[in-house]
Amino acid sequence: MPPSSCSLPSMGRCNRPYSGFLVSRSPWTRIGRMMPWILLSTPLAVLSYFLIWYVPPFENGKVVWYLFFYCLFQSLQTCFHVPYSALTMFISSEQKERDSATAYRMTVEVLGTLLGTAIQGQIVGMANAPCLPGPGDIVANLSNSSMSVGLNASEPAISLEHTRTAYMIASGVICLIYILCAVVLFFGVREQKESCRLRSEPMSFFQGIKLVMGHGPYTKLVMGFLFTSLAFMLLEGNFALFCSSTLGFRNDFQNILLVIMLSATLAIPFWQWFLTRFGKKTAVYTGTSSVVPFMILVVCIKSNLIVTYIVSFFAGVGVAAAFLLPWSMLPDVVDDFQVQNPESTGHEALFYSFYVFFTKFASGVSLGISTLSLDFAGYISRGCSQPEEVHLTLKVLVSAAPVALIIVGLCILYSYPINEERRQGNRKLLQEQRDNEVDSETDSTELANTV
Repeated sequence: MPPSSCSLPSMGRCNRPYSGFLVSRSPWTRIGRMMPWILLSTPLAVLSYFLIWYVPPFENGKVVWYLFFYCLFQSLQTCFHVPYSALTMFISSEQKERDSATAYRMTVEVLGTLLGTAIQGQIVGMANAPCLPGPGDIVANLSNSSMSVGLNASEPAISLEHTRTAYMIASGVICLIYILCAVVLFFGVREQKESCRLRSEPMSFFQGIKLVMGHGPYTKLVMGFLFTSLAFMLLEGNFALFCSSTLGFRNDFQNILLVIMLSATLAIPFWQWFLTRFGKKTAVYTGTSSVVPFMILVVCIKSNLIVTYIVSFFAGVGVAAAFLLPWSMLPDVVDDFQVQNPESTGHEALFYSFYVFFTKFASGVSLGISTLSLDFAGYISRGCSQPEEVHLTLKVLVSAAPVALIIVGLCILYSYPINEERRQGNRKLLQEQRDNEVDSETDSTELANTV
């Protein structure tokens, strides 16, 4: 099967809406409402992730082993990611502070992705088996067969045990980073209890779905970014294979991926300034469409390593916009919902859980499309060369298909109704609601003291 994505499919993504429902009904504790989920899920998630890469000492039942621990990891990761994402709504009630927190969060997330890509890629890359020459390679290099044999004989053999050890080391390092980040989050972030106002009456899971998906701005935002996320996931999932197979940079694609993630990390502060200066909707159109020329350029030029690095750098700038802007706009939708439904509160985690669900859904669709397309085109696993149909399919997956999906997503976002004027109006209305709540609580306290 073709390695069309650098991450495994999100088999456990279907429990994300329900986990958001459970988080939204969690009571306030001494350490907050979101933090207990993060604290309890971290050690189990780390253990299950490590066991995904462990090779059990038995042959029968390996599929069940990996399926069980992968689904367990996805479920535990959901218990971490949903409250972690929704935490933005509970550390401040000010839009400007939440936008700043979102920018810092996404910068560190991209930096973490960069670190994970570097660790996994460099450690595992040293233990990757060499490519296998196909019939076409043998015929083409028949005159140089003696020299090829000599080179292959001089290369050190990479054993299966060596590869297993490399994966175990890489997973162990990532587990340590996971624990370190969870510790920093726990001791460095505090939920504001006053942000957790009295919630409305508990509702069923399906009532929550109807409530969330019935909010028009939220539906348009989710659908728009479902298409744009799918576009960027197709690009990210197939770009490494495109570089190694079609462009011929088999030994450089790890560094090309690092350039993309590094430029994305550096570009997030720029997009944060841009959305503050020109508005979020303008930033969405500018940031998402900025990557389109480079998607087209990378498949039109001939194989050139320098040009590929330049294209990768500017593609990372667009990836930064795709990372930051959806999460920056989501709190505005939650605020808009609270303005229109002042009696219905405490549903922030539901909005974030469905957002995470649709993001992971796009990841699964991207993986399915890529795998089936490359398999249909005749992809040769570990082949030194691929059929021409595979090269054409990769060009479609990293250029034509993402460009079309971006256009569809931007057309949907055109009808997104929350502009800067409405956003500022919502901010004033919410502030008035909070002031009225404070006045009401003060009057109640004075009356109680008088009595």
